[in-house]
Amino acid sequence: MKNFTLILLTLCIVSFADTEFAEPKPAIDNQRQIVFSIKSGDDEEIHHVLSSANNVLKFYGPENVEMKIVAYSKGIKTLLKIHKEIALRVRALMLLDVEFIACRNTMKTKKIKEEELIEDSVIVTAGIVEIIERVKDGWINIVP
Repeated sequence: MKNFTLILLTLCIVSFADTEFAEPKPAIDNQRQIVFSIKSGDDEEIHHVLSSANNVLKFYGPENVEMKIVAYSKGIKTLLKIHKEIALRVRALMLLDVEFIACRNTMKTKKIKEEELIEDSVIVTAGIVEIIERVKDGWINIVP
């Protein structure tokens, strides 16, 4: 019983604690710049990344976040039109100005044509290089 009370008390404190943002605080003129990567073709892992991205947007507000999600290797599945449930979530995030990036090297290896991708997907030569360049420019790389 003592442990249960301690856990309950801890949850109450955490639930009502104010979040302190690092300085400068996120705002339209000081957006958080975040890059996610999806390299797995596993539906559960893809949905986890998309949910994590959504959670970040809900917390900060989409107007305070600039976000890119890079799909490469088996994760390119995320950007294929034929996977209807995933495509629906991708399009919803695109409406919140999340940029989805496809790796052309992966597309060549897997013989994927541009028209197979969800509309408005951005294609770069190498997905991993895109992540490296964003991190070099100060973006936060999140790997859920």
